[in-house]
Order: sequence, then C-alpha cells, then structure tokens
Amino acid sequence: MAAISLTKVQETAPALVDLYKSAGVSLTRHGLEETRAAVYLVVDYSGSMKPYYKDGSVQALADRVLGLSAHLDDDGTVPVVFFSTDVDAVTDIALADHQGHVDRIVAGLGHMGRTSYHLAMDAVIDHYLDSGAHHPALVVFQTDGGPVNRLAAQRYLCKAAPLPLFWQFVGFGDPDSRQFEYLRKLDDLAVPDTRVVDNAGFFHAGRDPKKLTDAELYDRLVGEFPKWLVAARAQGIVWPS
Repeated sequence: MAAISLTKVQETAPALVDLYKSAGVSLTRHGLEETRAAVYLVVDYSGSMKPYYKDGSVQALADRVLGLSAHLDDDGTVPVVFFSTDVDAVTDIALADHQGHVDRIVAGLGHMGRTSYHLAMDAVIDHYLDSGAHHPALVVFQTDGGPVNRLAAQRYLCKAAPLPLFWQFVGFGDPDSRQFEYLRKLDDLAVPDTRVVDNAGFFHAGRDPKKLTDAELYDRLVGEFPKWLVAARAQGIVWPS
C-alpha cells in the first residue's frame, strides 16, 4: 500500500496522478510496493545546467520524484538540495505546491557556479541525521558532469556507506561524454575494500531528459535500490521492516 493514497494525490496534486500511477507500477515490479523510505532530490545548479532549467527538465524531474515519493513517504514533501560551487539552497517541494516551484526557488538563487558533489552530499547527510528518520533514504542526485573535487566526492560516498542512504546518480547530457567517466567509477567502487556496501547507482537520462518515459525513469531510479536494501539489512545499516 502506498504511503499516500491515490485519492489524496488527486486532491492535492492532480497533475501528478499519472506519474504517481507509473511510479507505483515500477515499485511493484521491483518488489518495493510496501517499502517506506525518505526521498531526497539533489539538483546541479552549475553554469552548464542553465539549458535544463530553461527547458523545464529540472522541474520535470522534481515532479517525477514527487510522484515516486508519494508511494514511499507520507509527508507529501521532498527535501531538495541545489548545489554548485557551494550549497545554494536546502528547501522542500510539496505535492500541493509543486507546479513552477523550481523556477520560484531558482529566482532567489545567485550565480551558477561550478560542481561540488561533496558539499551537497554533506548537506543531505546532515539533513537526514537531523530529521530523526527511522526509514532508509533514496537520494536522487542529478548532475550534468563530474565534480571539481573527485577525491572529496569519493570520500563522502564512502563515509556515507554505513548510513541508511542510497545515492542514485542521474546524468543529464551526452551519454558518451567523458564528463561521466568519474560517475561510472564512483558507481563501481570496490566492496568492502573502499565501502561497506554498494551504496550508489548511476544512469544517463540523455541529452533531453524529458524524452525519457516515466516508466523508464522510474525503473532506473529504483532498479538498484532493492539490492542495496538487502545488503544494508545484512550489515545492520537498515533494520528489517
């Protein structure tokens, strides 16, 4: 059973009903229909991301993540971290106020800087620990390129491995770009030599992320989450539900 009912979604966010239904199909396909988890969205606000804000790709991703979160978490909101050289904003997007919310947030932000994964990761870790959450978290981490400090990003990912956080990286842009070589390496870090469990996944959403169907996106967002849950429970990182 979903954390938030279809009726509630119809009442509070009718534009998300189709996304909510599609997310439910993917969750059931992956055996996650009874799972409870916090859902985070981390969004790249570096200069090269400007076209993806302008064409609505970032808002579309936020809407899709909200549709997914409504099945996993009952609070109706997704914590969102915008990052570039530093953390630009830590805020929430709610079911009841989702339309155009990304543009409203971005309107209050400053210069679009460079790409510092580790600062955004630190913000998520702090938020999760401060929240007192009892369920694990799925962190959807969107970016269009590698970080300025690769060693720091790897260190933070390994530091977070004993925590009940799974990082699903999503690449916007050319799938063949060398910009994403680092994320492929991050996805494949050795277990247990560098981290206690495999706590990250990565996939490309393509040059035009909006063209990726809802079903494809949801399958990729949750595809590695069940395997991580099994490993995290085995290590005592996540308690059996």
